Amino acid sequence: MQDATRDAVRVHGIEHSYGTTRALAGLSMRVARGEVFALVGPSGCGKTTLLELISGLARPDAGEIEAELAVLMPQRDLLLPWLAAIDNAALALRLAGTPRALARERAHALFGELGLAGFEQAMPHELSGGMRQRVAFLRTLLAGRPVLCLDEPFGALDAITRAEAQRWLENVLLKRPRTVVLVTHDVEEAVLLADRVAVMCARPGRVIEELPVTLPRPRSRTEPGLVALRERALVALAKGMDGSGPGFEGGARRQAGGGS
Repeated sequence: MQDATRDAVRVHGIEHSYGTTRALAGLSMRVARGEVFALVGPSGCGKTTLLELISGLARPDAGEIEAELAVLMPQRDLLLPWLAAIDNAALALRLAGTPRALARERAHALFGELGLAGFEQAMPHELSGGMRQRVAFLRTLLAGRPVLCLDEPFGALDAITRAEAQRWLENVLLKRPRTVVLVTHDVEEAVLLADRVAVMCARPGRVIEELPVTLPRPRSRTEPGLVALRERALVALAKGMDGSGPGFEGGARRQAGGGS
């Protein structure tokens, strides 16, 4: 999955605060082109903030970010209730100046691939939660950016729908590879979908451990290798929350803070 010729994202020594609240402190990471890179960490450790920085929606207080053009898919689908599904999916194209007919044509070509065939004219309130997320992902994909920043894309879905969504995301990325930075609270989801999992510590956030995931796709939740990786990630996450993880400065968790 990784293209060793260059990185799509390089983050070095990032610092970011909201007033007196330190969200990120000394965070560094690299994401290779075509890699699916997952970030897990406790609530409030700055995961969403990091995606906003990578996407250019905010600027760090200190440190450096080098990233190819990125688009952010937020936690909520944010579909416009007055637009049909196909027009919501084509919204990024329309905002970029693509004529309506052509934007719809390009969106329509992917509806079947994402399991949305036949729902092109459905209004958002007529779609299930999983289908709304697929439309939102299609909108993100059609933005045409090489880096996709996905912020808890399946966090609001029930367990069955979430499992289905994970499978279609894996299939779409196999057919249409992109560099992906995925934020999730679900450690199992991270090892199921990612090529590499980074564990962040409690606020102020930084990466304290990275776990490569070399298991072949498609992956099963019950295969021993995946279960073992999930357990390693959970152990690292627990250490990061109590301040005993590698690279975690003693007392950092007690510094003034909130975060996102």
